[in-house]
Amino acid sequence: HVQLVESGGDLVQPGGSLRLSCAASGSVYSYGTFCMGWFRQALGKEREGVASIGSYGATTYADSVKGRFTISKDNAKTTLYLQKNSLKPDDTAMCYCAAGWPRLGGGCEYVHWGQGTQVTVS
Repeated sequence: HVQLVESGGDLVQPGGSLRLSCAASGSVYSYGTFCMGWFRQALGKEREGVASIGSYGATTYADSVKGRFTISKDNAKTTLYLQKNSLKPDDTAMCYCAAGWPRLGGGCEYVHWGQGTQVTVS
């Protein structure tokens, strides 16, 4: 089993920056082959994908965060990051990381989830 623990959430002013981390532990011997992603859920809204990174490093971003957020992964530290710049009040949400396996047809089958870290922009 893989445990994911997010950190780095905070209260920040509009225009500010944060870096979220997601540390993996447990059965991480295959961490380098995981595809991983960041998701967020604002109060009263559905969870949405924010950014993803494939096992070979290819990244995708939601249109709402392109140019502001950067996802990265350190396989040696088994840690996923999300650098958030130019934060807006609409970025306020509980943020979750997830890890899984690449699908044959593309995308990622997420099977491990963290408990979340709160980001508030105000």
